[in-house]
Order: sequence, then structure tokens, then C-alpha cells
Amino acid sequence: MIAGKDAPKHGEAKNSWLTGTAAWTFVNVSQYILGIRPSFDGLEIDPCICSEMDSFTATRKYRGATYHITVNNPNHVEKGIKKMRVNGKEIQGSCIKAVEGITEYYVEVIMG
Repeated sequence: MIAGKDAPKHGEAKNSWLTGTAAWTFVNVSQYILGIRPSFDGLEIDPCICSEMDSFTATRKYRGATYHITVNNPNHVEKGIKKMRVNGKEIQGSCIKAVEGITEYYVEVIMG
């Protein structure tokens, strides 16, 4: 809904959170900027952030497990993973595959 010409704030959008805008904004930020995206094979981590960001943390529940994610950006890049550790072990690629019986994942990502 947009305020009409007689409104004190003509043209202002009203109730945008009721239109699905908030839900789509969450998807865009969490999956495409922070890069924490569910896939068929597992949880993908592929951040695309501004180079000024030093780091961020996030917690994501996925397929019955909790992922505690820390992303560090020491080289101030916008995209690219140099190293990723899951529960202390370095993995190749950007997809964390679920392991039966594990319900907590501690993920460290170094961008570069």
C-alpha cells in the first residue's frame, strides 16, 4: 500500500512487512550476501560481502543440526574462500555434508 496524495508523507510505502518483502529480504541477505545456502548435498557457505567487513557470525539450523558459523575476512576480499574447517577439520570445497549422528557443527571460514 502506498500513501496517497492527501497523506502527510505522500508516496510512502505502508505495511511492506505484510507483503513478503521481509521474507525475501531475509533470503537475499542470509543466502546470497552471507552465503549460507541450503542445497541437496548439504549446507553451502559462499559469502559475497563488502570488502570492509572483517568478519561475521551466524547460527543456522538445517536438517536437524545446528551450524555455528564464523567467517573471517583478513584480506578484505568480497568473495572467495581460502580455507574452511568443520569441527576442527579442514574440508575442500564450500559444501558441508551432513554426517549422521552429528547435531552440532562448528564452522570456521577464512575468505581470501
